[in-house]
Amino acid sequence: MMNLTVLYPQPNDVDQFESDYADHIKLLHEKTGLPNDAKPYAVTRFLSGPEGKPPYYLMFCMPFDSGEALNAAMTSPGMQTVAADAGRISTGGAPMVLIGQPN
Repeated sequence: MMNLTVLYPQPNDVDQFESDYADHIKLLHEKTGLPNDAKPYAVTRFLSGPEGKPPYYLMFCMPFDSGEALNAAMTSPGMQTVAADAGRISTGGAPMVLIGQPN
């Protein structure tokens, strides 16, 4: 099992980011062939805490069965389009992409 995690920094305009992110998720479904009613991923929006706003606004996490499956997905033309769009919508700085292996 491998996880793809994308962390989006605090956006310059939250409302615009939310609108763009909704379109980005539609693009993910379209380009990867995911059915619109399927959500094989988790999305977390971070809240302010005792120390103020966290450095990241949103986290997208999607599991894959193996490193090979993750690599195949990441190198597909559809996912390359989605990755480019992630950079476009992330107005607070480049999104951070992390690959991890859950225990």
